[in-house]
Amino acid sequence: MSDDQRPVTLDDGVEIPVPAHGETWTVGAVILDRDGRAFAQRRSPGRRLFPDCWDIVGGHVEPGESPLDALAREVEEETGWRLRRVRRLLGITTWTGDDGNGIRHEADYLVEVDGDLDHPALEWSKHTAYEWFGPDDLPRLKENRPPGEHLIHDLVARALHGRSDRV
Repeated sequence: MSDDQRPVTLDDGVEIPVPAHGETWTVGAVILDRDGRAFAQRRSPGRRLFPDCWDIVGGHVEPGESPLDALAREVEEETGWRLRRVRRLLGITTWTGDDGNGIRHEADYLVEVDGDLDHPALEWSKHTAYEWFGPDDLPRLKENRPPGEHLIHDLVARALHGRSDRV
């Protein structure tokens, strides 16, 4: 089997939810580089949900798709990298966006990827920038977010500090 066909490794004890009929799920991936910094991309100012905010890689689980398949698809679509390993669940949250599409459930993971981490293939129509964030950079992940809406900051902090939580 070639590297590009290698299956995704799931570490022991990693929970992958099974969405109930009618539930809307999203998935997110915190990707760390060799220096232990987390990848984030800035959403375009014209995006309906969370415009001009830092975000992790991820998106909606499509009908008939498993959360793990969605995670692999989103990583490849948003960065050009390939999901290699799911190390741990960082948290499961439930939230309602301001787009009128109701309640979403979100599972976020610490993952490893294959690819050139110095050159992500961003979806430039959806994102305007990317950066690698270390512990000292965490406050910037709160930019353009109202008080109390710091999910991305909190997920990256958990990944950098080795914690998992249900939030």
